Amino acid sequence: MARRAVEQELSRERILEAARHLFITKGYRAISMRSIGQHLGYSHGSLYYHFKEKAELFYAIVVDDFNYVARLLSEVMDKPAEEGLGKVEQLMLEFIRFGLDHPYQYEIMFMIRDEELLAYCRAEQGKCFELFSGMVRRYLKEEGYVPEDWQSVPLTLFLSAHGFVSYYIQDKIKFDDVKAAALSHVRVLCRNL
Repeated sequence: MARRAVEQELSRERILEAARHLFITKGYRAISMRSIGQHLGYSHGSLYYHFKEKAELFYAIVVDDFNYVARLLSEVMDKPAEEGLGKVEQLMLEFIRFGLDHPYQYEIMFMIRDEELLAYCRAEQGKCFELFSGMVRRYLKEEGYVPEDWQSVPLTLFLSAHGFVSYYIQDKIKFDDVKAAALSHVRVLCRNL
């Protein structure tokens, strides 16, 4: 493929977006720095200005996606509660919405089975869970729940939200298509708090 005229600067963001697309559609092992460069219309050498190797590029994608989820969850906690929904319900719904509306990112973040790649995801998965847990614990403390629940409830809710996403993600179903089921799922869980 001939190199395209430089219409846009080759930015880190453009590389991340192209690499994310290629990793998702073709798989991590099938993609090289050369193929990412070709996809962008640049030599693979120009990618090395931003990333030393493919693994570093993959990790940057993972971190970027987890940071996005962290921002979404923080926004939920910072805004006033929606009519008829508690903060924990809103938190779970936002997590489910992200997973279903961004299935490829979610799969890379939480469902990857490749041991080499999983090593890049584990630390970020832990940070995401700790953020979610901290938000749920804060709510539990404010509402007067006993300390024993502060440890077990966040994991139960997180795994339940993940299970919901995992079930529907296989068919590439969007959040709006199962919003009623998600709301029912979340309400049943939170009713038992």
